[in-house]
Amino acid sequence: MPPQQQQQQQQQQQQQLPKYINFTFGGLAGMGATFVVQPLDLLKNRLQMTGEGGEKRMYKNTIDAFMKIGRAEGVIGMWNGISAGLLRQATYTTTRLGIFSTLQDKFVAREGRNPSLLVKGGMALVAGGIGAFVGTPADLTLIRMTSDGRLPAELRRNYKNAFEGLLRISREEGVTKMWNGWSPTVMRAIVVNIAQLASYSQAKQMLLESGKFRDGILCHFTASLMSGFITTIASMPVDICKTRIQNQKPLPDGTLLYKNSFHVARIVIRKEGMFSLWKGFFPYFARIGPHTVITFILLEQMRAFYKQVSY
Repeated sequence: MPPQQQQQQQQQQQQQLPKYINFTFGGLAGMGATFVVQPLDLLKNRLQMTGEGGEKRMYKNTIDAFMKIGRAEGVIGMWNGISAGLLRQATYTTTRLGIFSTLQDKFVAREGRNPSLLVKGGMALVAGGIGAFVGTPADLTLIRMTSDGRLPAELRRNYKNAFEGLLRISREEGVTKMWNGWSPTVMRAIVVNIAQLASYSQAKQMLLESGKFRDGILCHFTASLMSGFITTIASMPVDICKTRIQNQKPLPDGTLLYKNSFHVARIVIRKEGMFSLWKGFFPYFARIGPHTVITFILLEQMRAFYKQVSY
C-alpha cells in the first residue's frame, strides 16, 4: 500500500467513533426528532386506521383530523403516546443507527473508501431488521396509545404511559404478545432503513463530491430531505399494514381480521382502493421528512462535536 494511502487509512481509523458513542448518539438524535414530530405521528396513525374494513371514514383529510382531534383531546392530546415514542427511539433508533454507523466506520477503515450503494443497502437491511425486533414492544405500545382516541370510551385501552402499556400487555396478553406484529415491523424497518440510511449516505456523498457543498448543516439538510421523500414513498404501504395488525382486536368469535401483511394489503386494496395504501401521505411525509432531517442533523452535529473535542 502506498505511504499516502496508508496514512489516510490510519487517520480514518483514528477518527472512528467508539461503538457506545455511535449507539448513544443514534438514540439521542432519534428521541430529539420524535419529540418534535409526535403530533404528526399521531395524525398518521389515526388516518391509517380510519375507514378500516370499508367503514365510514372518521376524518376527511389531514386538516379535518387535526381539527377534530384538537377539539376532542386538546392540544396536549396531540402528544398522546409520547412516552412510547421516546421509548421506541431509545430502543429501535439507538440500535439501528448504532449498528449502521459502526458497520460503515469499519468498512471505511478496512477498505480506505466509502461503501457502494449496494453495500450501504446491505448494512441498512441488517441494522433496520435488528433494530425493529428490539423496538417492537415499544412500537406496539405507541400504535395503541396514538390510536386509542378514535375508539369509543368503553373500548379504549387507556395506557397511562409506555411502561404501564408494556406491563399490561405482558400481564393481560402474555409476554410474547409484546412482539405482536414483529414481522411487518421488521419488514417496514428493512424498507425504511434501506431507503433512508442508504439514500441519505449516498445523497450526502454525491453532494460533497459535486463540489457545491461542504460537510455542514446545509449538506445534511439537503441530503436528509431527499432521503425523507424517498423513504415516504417506499415505506407507506408496509407501514399501514403494520399499523392495522398491531392495532387490531379479536373479533367476537376470537379470530383476528388480519393474518399477515399480505392479507392486510389485499383487504385494503379490495375494500378501500389501491391508493389507500398511501393513505395519510401528507402527515406521513410531514412526519418522516422533518424526523429524518432533525435526526441526521443532530447525529452529524454530535459526531462532529465529539471528533472536535476528542481528536
